[in-house]
Amino acid sequence: MELITEAGDERIADYRALTDVELRTRWEPPHGLFIAEGELVLRRALRAGYRPRSFLVEAKRAGQVADLDGAPVYGADPEVLEQVTGFHVHRGVLASFHRRSLPPASEVLAQARRVVILEDVNNHTNLGAIFRGVAALGVDAVLLSPTCADPLYRRSVRVSMGEVFAVPYAKLEPWPDALAQVRDAGYTIMAMTPADDAVPMQRLTGAQRLRPALLLGAEGPGLSRQALAASDLRVRLPMRRGVDSLNVAAATAVACWELTRDDDFEEEPDGAAGAVAAAAPAAEPETSGPVTSARAEELWAVAALSGDDAARAAWSMPDEGRSPGEQPGPGEPVERERELLLGGEDRG
Repeated sequence: MELITEAGDERIADYRALTDVELRTRWEPPHGLFIAEGELVLRRALRAGYRPRSFLVEAKRAGQVADLDGAPVYGADPEVLEQVTGFHVHRGVLASFHRRSLPPASEVLAQARRVVILEDVNNHTNLGAIFRGVAALGVDAVLLSPTCADPLYRRSVRVSMGEVFAVPYAKLEPWPDALAQVRDAGYTIMAMTPADDAVPMQRLTGAQRLRPALLLGAEGPGLSRQALAASDLRVRLPMRRGVDSLNVAAATAVACWELTRDDDFEEEPDGAAGAVAAAAPAAEPETSGPVTSARAEELWAVAALSGDDAARAAWSMPDEGRSPGEQPGPGEPVERERELLLGGEDRG
């Protein structure tokens, strides 16, 4: 381990200002890197074949990465880490990885049977939760319009619990003309919309379920008119009690379950999703006792999937990188949960 004593040390330039979304968006893709946060996530990146550039750890936790090689390990005191990154690195370890070239959409489509297509989903939390749901529910790949958020941005990676490394994805462009490429590959493009004339998903025919491409838009505006026009049919999730929509990540998860519920499959405890069960502690009360970082990340991702703003505020990670204007308002149940998030052993 090489000790870092100053935040300006050029050896750790990859980790500067991690909470500045605009800066990181300009810096990471052109320089061909991304950041993984937490031991569990960085080990998933390694298992997926991503090549590390460096590891940055709290000096006293260097043992967490003692078995890793292939890149330099830098250690620093917590104060230096916070100066560099812009937040308290309570998981104790970060890693910088080389990006890989994305495969063409045609290759992803050829190797998949069921895909999710996203238009303008530019919220990193939603994108990460979508990838986690896609991985868990057996959909094969994700296709992104050019204006979607970066799946390898730190928050997306963290919320997905590293499942962005397990799910193939590609850019679909030019948009929306490239949707014709999906249809030509034999898929039925199903546009998710709350419109009354949309087909309830449970009424889809067997033929329509053979090779579905589920098309979803950003939370709020939904799908564009052009994307809707390019779809083969419109589908919706039945709602009750006057609710007309769900958070886009929750809607994606429910729709994926509907498309895959008749599959004959066995759980894969040794896969990426199964690693959560192996790494996370036993279930703990959500309002009392210490909650480890791994458990807290799971609770936070579940809250993100729920679409409940209060729940998401309650389980927001302390280093989420909000600007002052985005901080939770008075009365939101944050302080106790943040204490819980910081308690107990850090397992990444």
